[in-house]
Amino acid sequence: MIQVIHRAFDILEYLAIDSSPQPRSLGEIADAVKLNHGTCANILKTMVSRHYVDQVAPKKGYCLGVSAYRLTNNQAFQRDILELATAEMSRLTRHLDESSLLAVLKGDQRILIHRELCDQALQVQTADEKHVYDSASGRLLVAMLNDVELDKFVARYGLPGSTLWAEASRREAFFEQINRIRIEECAYQESSRQIIGYAVPIRRFGTVVASLSVYLPGYRHDEHRATDVLTSLRQTAAAINRKLTTS
Repeated sequence: MIQVIHRAFDILEYLAIDSSPQPRSLGEIADAVKLNHGTCANILKTMVSRHYVDQVAPKKGYCLGVSAYRLTNNQAFQRDILELATAEMSRLTRHLDESSLLAVLKGDQRILIHRELCDQALQVQTADEKHVYDSASGRLLVAMLNDVELDKFVARYGLPGSTLWAEASRREAFFEQINRIRIEECAYQESSRQIIGYAVPIRRFGTVVASLSVYLPGYRHDEHRATDVLTSLRQTAAAINRKLTTS
């Protein structure tokens, strides 16, 4: 048996004892699982890179990462995000008078976990589950995967067809679009039905755990409106991120 695998599972099990995201120090973890501190640090480094463990900040402790929760599609983790995001989303929707959505990635689908509806007579309706390539929120979530995860995603689900994401239907063009989203930390989509979508990342200890998006009909969208939507989205995401890292 490979001892390092046992040690990695020991660390995961220790961090999972308490379902809260309270960080635990390197010393606490190493002593609890009876590991040399240097050995424990090296194992944690790999686990952090794969998002099974999150490091809050240098010397600030560790907690379970999003990949660990994804293994079981943990609903408690989504509830934690919801509890901290709902009030901020409500303020965003009232300010813009446009619907806002919170979504997570599951396979090749982006799954809505919360929506705030605006008071406009004409509201944009979007499905609870939608192919990731066919939504701003889904594209954002795919782009925010790390390089290893992204390669695995493309190998499993393929590139988008021209009907889903015409600008990214070829491999080179796909990665150009992905890099643009990563740099701008924002995804944009204008659908064939003239629906405009903007999405930005929600982070917990630096790891993207969800997307926050706003959708509106094209006739209510212009340059000034775009600036207001994107600025408000980013401010709201920053507020949610702060709550996720201090709760």
